Amino acid sequence: MDLKERFLKYVSFDTQSSEESETYPSTDKQLVLLHELANEMRALGLQEVSTDRFGYTMGTIPATPGCENAPVVGFIAHVDTSPDMSGKDVKPRTVENYDGGDIALNGHLTMKVADFPELKEFVGHTLIHTDGTTLLGADDKAGVAEIMTAAEYLMAHPEIAHGKIRIGFTPDEEVGRGVDHFDVAAFGADFAYTVDGGFEGELEYENFNAAGAKIEIQGRNVHPGYAKDKMINAIEVACELNGMLPAWERPEHTEGYDGFYHCVGLNGTVEKASVSYIIRDHDASKFEQKKVYLHDCVALLAKKYGEGVLKLTLKDQYYNMRKMVEPHPQVIDKALEAMRMAGVVPIVRPIRGGTDGARLSFMGLPCPNIFTGGMNFHGKFEYVSLTTMHKAMQTIINLAQLWAK
Repeated sequence: MDLKERFLKYVSFDTQSSEESETYPSTDKQLVLLHELANEMRALGLQEVSTDRFGYTMGTIPATPGCENAPVVGFIAHVDTSPDMSGKDVKPRTVENYDGGDIALNGHLTMKVADFPELKEFVGHTLIHTDGTTLLGADDKAGVAEIMTAAEYLMAHPEIAHGKIRIGFTPDEEVGRGVDHFDVAAFGADFAYTVDGGFEGELEYENFNAAGAKIEIQGRNVHPGYAKDKMINAIEVACELNGMLPAWERPEHTEGYDGFYHCVGLNGTVEKASVSYIIRDHDASKFEQKKVYLHDCVALLAKKYGEGVLKLTLKDQYYNMRKMVEPHPQVIDKALEAMRMAGVVPIVRPIRGGTDGARLSFMGLPCPNIFTGGMNFHGKFEYVSLTTMHKAMQTIINLAQLWAK
């Protein structure tokens, strides 16, 4: 099966995860693709193929003769798609030899170069995009397809020397629970790479420190005609809190190493409201300062409105993997060399987000992130360069060989 065919097959599976679910995986439909991947690995001749009760699907490409003592390297991707937009009944469209112009997604919606200027970087590429009614699912089915196609190639070419290679596919990355039950010991890799990046050449081993915050507000509803000095409007308190956070530290005003507060939910009535934030910063000390500042804002409003009006729940989610990856410079060096061998110019930059690899790195498996070719994730303007996908696949094959040296 070639790379395009495999990718189009995988995006036909609806694997959207759910933030509200308390099961693991959060949706049963993810298991359909995970079991399909296990069957596909067995058909290709991979060994030690398994799917555990949490859905983690793993397999082994055995070492070639003479390379049995090489480090075990792993490649990991997630199968779920974002809750932000439907991934059901995806209808991909292909543009051969892209000319650099606007792309009509359907009769009513166009992806304009003026809005997405990075499209100019893909002139001459084969692009696969949505029909404007769903997301595409390149995050991270492009990574899944690249890993599986590389595995098929290595199994069919035993003359390519490589050590033992472990493959892992995870659920629920998009809802922040992708490795909650991942068995690092069972995976058995010395080092690994998540194949979950975007633009060609991206290599990421720095990510945000991350926390989630929820503030529940108990208001006091009184008839508005007689509310003076009595009413506490929970919606207004939520808005007042949001106004206390620095406007220049919102995602729409930040880039590079800038951190932010991002309001991701605001619901309520006069009587009761809740507001949710994600807090991000690459710098550990600034991250802690942001959490303290939010706590202080809530405390000030609690003093103003009285006991029991505001309740803050603040929880760390993941940390910057740089601390865990830098002591193993060969993981980065080999990725850079593998990209250059594939004709790719490496772009080392921080992730303005997080990956399963961040948490895995703190679980004892150093795990930077490499590109897939996907762009505009999580929405109807998502697309992927098939041209870049082939380079990502070649990078995986090159890494397999380099770790055997």
